[in-house]
Order: sequence, then C-alpha cells, then structure tokens
Amino acid sequence: MSAYSRSRCVFDLAGKVARIADLEKQAAEPDLWGDQERAQAVLRQLSGLRTEAERWRTVERDARDALELIELADAEEGQEALNQEIAGEVDRLEKLLAQREFELLLSGEHDSKNAILAIHAGVGGTEATDWANILLRMYLRWCERRGFRTELLDRTEGEETGVKSATVRIEGEYAYGYLRAERGVHRLVRLSPFDAAHRRHTTFALVEVMPEFESDIEVKLDPKDIRIDVFRSSGAGGQNVQKTSTAVRVLHEPTGIIVTCQNERSQIQNRESALRVLRARLYEIELQKIEEEQARVKGKHVEAGWGNQIRSYVLHPYHMVKDLRTGYETGNTDAVLDGELDEFIQAYLEWAATAG
Repeated sequence: MSAYSRSRCVFDLAGKVARIADLEKQAAEPDLWGDQERAQAVLRQLSGLRTEAERWRTVERDARDALELIELADAEEGQEALNQEIAGEVDRLEKLLAQREFELLLSGEHDSKNAILAIHAGVGGTEATDWANILLRMYLRWCERRGFRTELLDRTEGEETGVKSATVRIEGEYAYGYLRAERGVHRLVRLSPFDAAHRRHTTFALVEVMPEFESDIEVKLDPKDIRIDVFRSSGAGGQNVQKTSTAVRVLHEPTGIIVTCQNERSQIQNRESALRVLRARLYEIELQKIEEEQARVKGKHVEAGWGNQIRSYVLHPYHMVKDLRTGYETGNTDAVLDGELDEFIQAYLEWAATAG
C-alpha cells in the first residue's frame, strides 16, 4: 500500500464526507438558529471538516496528475524536459503528503482552536523575569513565522526588567494543537548579565497553553461564581495608561482563579477577553485532573508544579536546547530563541502520538 493510501485510510475521507453530509443536514434544519450556540458549533465543525476533506482531495488530484505525466513520459521516450517536470512534481507531492500526514497528529478535540498562552517567571528575581521575557519574544517570533495573529491580553512588568507574567491570545489554524507541545516548565542555564560576578545561573519559567473557547458550550460559567472588578490600566512603572477604568479583573470564587486584562481597549472588550481566558484556565484544570487520574491508574507519579521541566536551554558552558520528553536537541540556541520551534513541536507531537 502506498504512503498516500495509508494516509488516506488513517484520515478516513469517506467517514469525514459522511459526517459533512450529516452536519449539512443539521445546518439546513429550520429550527437550528433558535439555538445560536448550537448553530455556531455546527457551522464551525462543518467548516473545519470541509477544509480537511478538500486538502486530501487536493492531494488526490495532484497524485492523479503526476500519474498522467508519468504515463505520457512512458509513451514518449527521450522527453528530457518532461522527465524533469515529473521529478519536480513528485518532489512537491511528497512534501505535500508529508505535511498532510503530520497534520493527522493534530486530531485532538481542541487542536484546531486558537490558543491562550501564558508565561510566568519563576523564583530568581531579575534573572527570572528576563527569562520570561525571552520566552515571550520566542513565541511571538514563532507566531510571526507561521503567520499567526497575536494579541497581548495582559502583561505584568518585572521590577527591574522583563515580565513577571504575560498572557497572549494566538489566532491561527491549529494554534492550540501546535502550542500544547510547549506546556510545562522551561529551564535556562547561562552566565547572568545581571550578576556583577558574572556567575552561572539556573532559572525557570512556567508556560501554560490552553485552547480558546468562544462561548460557554464547553465550559459552563455560573454568574454567581464570578466577581468582576474594573480599574485603570497601567503600563511599565505603574503610570496610568487610561484616565477611565477600562481594565478588568475577574475572580472565579470556587477556584480562586484571577484573570486580568488591560490591553488599552474598552471595558466591554477587556471583560470578554478575561472571560475567555478564565474558561481556558478552567478547562486546563479539568484536563489536568484527567491526566493525573490516568497517570495514577497507570501507576506513574506525576509531580505537579515547577518540578515538571520539559526543556532545558543551556547557554553556558556549551550551547544546547534539549527537550527532556522526546530527547530532541539542537546546538543552534540562537535560532530556537528566535522562534525556530517547529522541529521541537513535531518531535513532541510524534512522541505524544505513541507515548500512550
């Protein structure tokens, strides 16, 4: 069986086409729009499936075109230009198929969603806040490379430099599916530029990645459990950015989760953004409970919190970035910190697909 045939079977194009037909039938029901949330959910799922199916149909069409070129070359021997065209088309088709096969790894329930990424500096003062800021730039550069849209929802400045925490909304196809590979503790080892003796320091930052939920469909929020306060936005050093109270702080009383959003927009928009982040955090809590229960059943001990480092970035005495889950590593630390993360993400997705 060819690689294309294997991938097509795994993707189950026939099953997806049947599901599309079912969703189209639901979308045509007169009473669907009586429930706006259900209608939006049906249309989002339908749009996603149509896009996936069309991608595999494109591979199928391109494969047929390549076969026709090969048959033409067999009938007309000595066609050097045609042979070169075939070689180029086969190479392009192999790359396209490899990309489609990789996308099969992004089949999680929420992988296609936008992402909420939060970075928190660990203990260590200025060194830690600088490391958190370096990570923030790294992820923004990665998003820029992929053409993803980013929106800084909240940023708490460090006392001297860097950030204590930052929250970013990332909009793009499969943003959460890719970035879930980055969830965990990131460790930096370097000669600190903030140490007068220029000693080697080790510091940590926590990266959280959550899918963005556009409504209460997946995560229900009881208004009685939420307290919302408004205040004036402030920038670095505490100076006021707004003369009116546009920033929003949301407290979820059952869990104690606090979310702030102060990105200089209107109070209503800040409120909506803060509630999106809250839904994502509540989902993350439920997901963590499930993962811990699965680990307990398997007999594995999962240590929550800062002990769960997933990747080390060593800048002294040698240069290396190593993912401790997959074993993937590279000596090109400058490129990684400039946003070249695709190899790490692909290695994680392939590892995660077989780890269970």
